[in-house]
Amino acid sequence: MFTGIIKAKGTITAAKSKGGDVCMTVRSEGLPWSEFEPGESISVNGVCLTAVGLHDDGFDTDISVETLDVTGLGDLDVGSHVNLEPAISLGERLGGHLVSGHVDCTGKVVACEQDARSIRLAIEIPEDYARYVAKKGSVCIDGVSLTINEVSGNRFEVNIIPHTAEVTIIGDYAIGTVVNIEVDLLARYIERLLGADKGELSIDFLKAHGYA
Repeated sequence: MFTGIIKAKGTITAAKSKGGDVCMTVRSEGLPWSEFEPGESISVNGVCLTAVGLHDDGFDTDISVETLDVTGLGDLDVGSHVNLEPAISLGERLGGHLVSGHVDCTGKVVACEQDARSIRLAIEIPEDYARYVAKKGSVCIDGVSLTINEVSGNRFEVNIIPHTAEVTIIGDYAIGTVVNIEVDLLARYIERLLGADKGELSIDFLKAHGYA
């Protein structure tokens, strides 16, 4: 599990096809790599990947066809910058929201403008996933935990404060940028529960399932 609080930016230094999958190398001086071991989970642009090899300044990871199909990792080139977050440990501060690293879909930046000192982004996502986003709810964009400000159809808006723009790759976004989207876990579980109960939502239902 992750929090959506990015710990460092990294750079893709190698990406080679391997038996249909891709073996990728990411380098970064922002994490204590000597403390990691092979098998560690690391979020790369919001995608939970396994470190299969470690270096003094980064790690190697294998990316499956499924992951390449669902996320935007396959569109990244050598030299691309990425957001990095190691898996959380019990007892750590949970500064964002619980993030699984299992990307639901990709979205596209359709508007990007200055809003005082912040950057206001509008993201368009597939209609099938629009029902999971709500005003003031949480969403994970390329591994970054953000609060949704507005929702209109299959578009939603978020504000990026200067700190977030500086320490993540979001500061480099432009109209047309493709991003990885993970919707809030709670929204998915509530939908599943409602489906099992034929969509009848009530206070008694929420209490029975621990939501009230």
